[in-house]
Amino acid sequence: MSTGKEKNMANIYDGAFRTILNDCRKLIIPVINEIFGETYTGEEEIRFYPNEHFLDQQDKADRERITDTNFTVLGKIPKKYHVECESSLPDGKIMIRLFEYDAQIALDESEITEETLTVTFPNTAVLYLRTYKKTPDKMKYVLATPGGTVQYDVPIMKMQTYSLDEIFEKGLLLLIPFHIFSHESSFPEYNSNEQRLEELKAEYRRILERLDKQEQQGMIGAFDKRTIIELSGDVVKEIAQKYENVQKGVGDLMVGALIETEARTILNQGIKQGIKQGIKQGIEQGIKQGIGQGASAANRETAYRMLNGGRLSVQEIAEYTGLSVAEVESLAEVQTV
Repeated sequence: MSTGKEKNMANIYDGAFRTILNDCRKLIIPVINEIFGETYTGEEEIRFYPNEHFLDQQDKADRERITDTNFTVLGKIPKKYHVECESSLPDGKIMIRLFEYDAQIALDESEITEETLTVTFPNTAVLYLRTYKKTPDKMKYVLATPGGTVQYDVPIMKMQTYSLDEIFEKGLLLLIPFHIFSHESSFPEYNSNEQRLEELKAEYRRILERLDKQEQQGMIGAFDKRTIIELSGDVVKEIAQKYENVQKGVGDLMVGALIETEARTILNQGIKQGIKQGIKQGIEQGIKQGIGQGASAANRETAYRMLNGGRLSVQEIAEYTGLSVAEVESLAEVQTV
């Protein structure tokens, strides 16, 4: 039986899954191709539907069910999909829950023509974040009806079976926030062995470098990269609660990458504003001034976020941002007011 804490953790993982799908929709296409053997190009429109469904029950108040994803890919032939994210041990209850979701989705979008009810069930799959001996490769629906028996498979994607190279080669960037699950069994060793922890941190540095390269090549946008990094940090914080060194080691890398990403965005905005200002004034000095102001704003914003983090000293922040110790101390005073 699941404890309240386990349910809360699952909710956080589900929330991360829904967030990356809804905020970075194009990232779902490679996953759908991988699970269902589709050949979508990534240019297809994706239409999401409300995740809340109310299940009708006789003599009881309607129960609300929240699906992780319910969407249609508008390819040559529009197809509906429903993907769930699971971190718990497989049991028969998930099949019941999946079917409840699918039946309600089908009913919500049903069509009635000349006394004929047509319901279309979505293509359903499950992403398992943890793999157990009991985790099957697929599930199956068997519907025995008066008109005959219908059966079809519900494929399962196992997060822990994908290496980092596979994730990047297949474009499965949606899985990156959950990559830490592949290391979960080694948390005690990472937490007590500094060398092993450094190996884990080095792996996450490579992830960040590869994400940077993907952005530079135009394969993902800055917002997608930032979302992946942020959610990766959230998942690490949750899954490694009992392992302070793991949580802090990998978590700090993600925080640092976020700060750097945001600082770069602020700097770029300042540069663009400076260029616009320079063009408007028709003088080169305006451009130089704008670039300088953008860089200064970025450095102050970075320092302020580091102060909020509370992990670095004033001297370290000054060295990292290029500000003077006095400037950082001034920001710290403002922060405490």
